[in-house]
Amino acid sequence: MFQDVYDVIVVGAGHAGSEAAAAAANMGCKTLLVTMNLQTIGQMSCNPAMGGIAKGQIVREIDALGGYSGIVSDKTAIQFKMLNKSKGPAMWSPRVQSDRMRFAETWRLMLEQTPNLDFYQEMVSGLLLKNGRVAGIKTSLGVEIHAKTVVLTNGTFLNGLIHIGDKNFGGGRAGESAAFGITEQLVALGFESGRMKTGTPPRVDGRSLDYSKMNEEKGDEFTEKFSFSDETTNLKHQKSCWMTYTSPLVHNLLREGFDRSPMFNGRIQSLGPRYCPSIEDKINRFADKDRHQLFVEPEGWDTVEVYVNGFSTSLPEDVQYKALKSVAGFEHVKFFRPGYAIEYDYFPPTQLKHTLETKLVDGLFFAGQINGTTGYEEAASQGIMAGINAALQVKEQEAFILKRDEAYIGVLIDDLITKGTEEPYRMFTSRAEYRTLLRQDNADQRLTPKGYAIGLASEKRLKRMEQKFNESEKLIQFYRETSILPEEINPILTEKESSLIKQSDKLFKVLSRPEVELVDFTKIEKINQYLAANPLDDEIVEQSYIQVKYQGYIEKEKQNADKIKRLEDIKIPENFDYDKIKSLSHEAKEKLKKIRPVTVSQASRISGVSPSDISILLIYMGR
Repeated sequence: MFQDVYDVIVVGAGHAGSEAAAAAANMGCKTLLVTMNLQTIGQMSCNPAMGGIAKGQIVREIDALGGYSGIVSDKTAIQFKMLNKSKGPAMWSPRVQSDRMRFAETWRLMLEQTPNLDFYQEMVSGLLLKNGRVAGIKTSLGVEIHAKTVVLTNGTFLNGLIHIGDKNFGGGRAGESAAFGITEQLVALGFESGRMKTGTPPRVDGRSLDYSKMNEEKGDEFTEKFSFSDETTNLKHQKSCWMTYTSPLVHNLLREGFDRSPMFNGRIQSLGPRYCPSIEDKINRFADKDRHQLFVEPEGWDTVEVYVNGFSTSLPEDVQYKALKSVAGFEHVKFFRPGYAIEYDYFPPTQLKHTLETKLVDGLFFAGQINGTTGYEEAASQGIMAGINAALQVKEQEAFILKRDEAYIGVLIDDLITKGTEEPYRMFTSRAEYRTLLRQDNADQRLTPKGYAIGLASEKRLKRMEQKFNESEKLIQFYRETSILPEEINPILTEKESSLIKQSDKLFKVLSRPEVELVDFTKIEKINQYLAANPLDDEIVEQSYIQVKYQGYIEKEKQNADKIKRLEDIKIPENFDYDKIKSLSHEAKEKLKKIRPVTVSQASRISGVSPSDISILLIYMGR
């Protein structure tokens, strides 16, 4: 069946695998996507939503590079919210509630319409190797398929074990079997592996809920979207979510099952996501809290299935049911399925290069939860980068690496391969030291030229970005050159309790005041006259406002990034002997020998390597 040698084989068709396959195929590589079930391509295993704090920025970055996640999210959204609007624009994060079934369907249809991409359904049980390099895959039926590169995106399927109370059984997801063989082969090759845990809440019948006892959570009045392309439009109609709360009674009912909880009786040894704890973990760790929020999220436009966000649990199903029935609005709840926890194998990501290629086996790439991350967005971003770099390696072109000041994707990958992770890694805005530069509104300016240069983003995308940038710059120039009289602006300044101007001043200077907001721009007649003569998208007007308002912060971050780039330029030889430097601390030597940083800048971010160690390293290297 498989006579040809593929350029890229992608194993697994979740968020990471789907993006990896799309990227490699769209860059002209003959690509094969292998999955255990073709009906679950792009499946949302947990919550039916995309984006969120820092995750929304990642989705926009994937879209700017030429990936599919933003388009799929826009086409299947049922609600849109821009989170953190009360804070500065560096914190603004888009999020959509998604139609779970349509999301997976749209992913599959987009992949089927992608040139150069083939599909095959079967379990991959191992890798083919030749002279220290990957040469393809072998399946559980014994089929061997040869390839120049392989991307593993196995999610939670590697030796997956599902827990519900004192019951456990093999599985990679509810109703789907686990994958066996790959971990054992990689460990035999010298890879270090570990176990992680994640969980999911019950799914319930929305017809059995009393929404009158809950708070309605509507989407934004003025919606935006993820994709910078013109392939999608803003959401016109939305579906509400709902919010309710647990109570001391609910907590007590849950505690009754703690003796049968795999989290507390030792059955689960691995660590779960710190920032998405199970309900039993929450009431155990935060015993002083009388209640916790539960978000009641519809799974789609037409289905009655509902996701109970905040009630992730691995307690026995009878305990789950009894406790949830005591939540306001859930008195007559009917379960579609109980919540569960799942343990799975992962490989500490310090074993990877910045390209996500493994250090031990050439041509083998890891992406997604196999690297210790959690979340669709984190997985998808690794997928697109692994797919890009696998394709570039086949083409014998230079690797594609994003730096920490260029993208959240760069922060994520650098964190993983430099610091590693012992618990499921989740992205936050606080992880990025240059978050004023890495805003969601400018992801296209940052990354579309790069995506175009490697042959992924289209020329149409590039021209659209350039037009948007030029129009934004013209508007900013208008602010710089246009003067405004006291009588034109002082009424607004009085309203904002800002000091009045006594003589004519430039618009730019007045608009950059902290008190002046975007809504105030529309009250200024000269700006309205300009916009009437030069109609602009709201996105462009908002971006120009951000550039004016935060120019000082943006410039300062650029300067800081430039200083760090000097250290990025100082390369460390691949086989550098750290034992020769006697004055390095013992811990620094150990960590540097294990991670093998490529640059002095990367070395400075390794946990356990102090600033004095970096100074010693620089001196030794003649700097």
